[in-house]
Amino acid sequence: MADPAAVVRDWNAVATDTIKAALGPRPSGQAAVWEGFVSVAVYNAVVGIEGGYALYKWHERGPARASSAAAAATAAHDVLLTCFPAFGARLDTAYADTLAALPAGQATDRGVAYGRRAAARVIELREGDGRFADVPFTAAPAPGVWRPTPPAFQPFIDTWLAGLRPLLLASPRQFRPGGPPALSSAAYARDLQELKAMGAKTGSGRSARQTETALFFSGNLVEQVQTAVRDHAARHRLGIAETARLFAAVNASATDAVVTAWDAKLHYASWRPITAIRLADTDGNPATTADPAWEPLLVTPPHPDYVAGHTTVAAAVARALTGVLGTSHIDLHVPSDVTGSTRFYGSADDLDRDVVDARVWGGVHSRTADVAGCRAGARLAAWALDHYFQPVAGDGTHPSPPARTARQGRLAGPRCGGDRG
Repeated sequence: MADPAAVVRDWNAVATDTIKAALGPRPSGQAAVWEGFVSVAVYNAVVGIEGGYALYKWHERGPARASSAAAAATAAHDVLLTCFPAFGARLDTAYADTLAALPAGQATDRGVAYGRRAAARVIELREGDGRFADVPFTAAPAPGVWRPTPPAFQPFIDTWLAGLRPLLLASPRQFRPGGPPALSSAAYARDLQELKAMGAKTGSGRSARQTETALFFSGNLVEQVQTAVRDHAARHRLGIAETARLFAAVNASATDAVVTAWDAKLHYASWRPITAIRLADTDGNPATTADPAWEPLLVTPPHPDYVAGHTTVAAAVARALTGVLGTSHIDLHVPSDVTGSTRFYGSADDLDRDVVDARVWGGVHSRTADVAGCRAGARLAAWALDHYFQPVAGDGTHPSPPARTARQGRLAGPRCGGDRG
């Protein structure tokens, strides 16, 4: 076919639509998990045939003269069918359409067979990984401790994400940040003062642009990322192996960013701004004052403040992009279903800054939780890109570690919007 990489992009869109339909408007990072599973399977299916990059936790190279496009579609289809069997008819139709567009023959047949093995390998790797485990949240309500928030007062959602076996990291707590500031600290008081002024639903100090930023990033961040990366790969005419690698690096890093964020949320269990502001008379800090009627611009998601999932994921995505592209210029057109607009991000720092600010201006996260998440996400993605998805030489060997370190070292650490907007 004219553009084999289009199959990778198309099946990313199929995956995103399937995940969205299955989860609905679930205020959780769960979507990143499924995108990660699909993307690493597609990556193995493609690079196992095309070469150029190290396989993900697998050693079975593909057959000569096999169709990597057929392998990619098969791997995506099989992983999605395993994870979302209720969508089998829809997935089978999309798969049949893809295969019908490929030349019939031995190359396609070989690609299908190899893609099936690539999917089976990822499914095997994920057995017993902690998905949907019963992880109780037992912390009793107290000053600083999370409890369900208005208006729905939902329990802590998807606590199992905190113990999910990561795709890349050695442990969910590998990049767990230090804890939030003490309730009695000046830093805590500054966070609350900013939230009261800038995150309120009514009477805030936000400009129209700041409100738009909060709304822009109030929807499904994982879906926004998929659309932006598909567009980037198409505009830059990335080949099929480069496209598969980009999605794998971005989505596997995002998966582990969600695990990292939920690990911190469960471990620190810090209360949300709406609780902290309404109950500020219980925090023991003379610099804070309670406002029992305060409401945030956005509805507070049902999980703790520290660290912010949005900023952890966004920074992991941005750092994965810079690591793969070898430049801080990420060239992303990010859409938002909430605002119906698209924003251009030329640099990782600009994206990180806006997501950090957005969650403060939405009134749902303290700046400390946002910045800590951003830094953790960037750190984990930098580590991941030094250990996975690396180029290999023609003889299958890796470039020398000094060469990889030098390339990664040119990329500065994230600024993470710590200047309070």
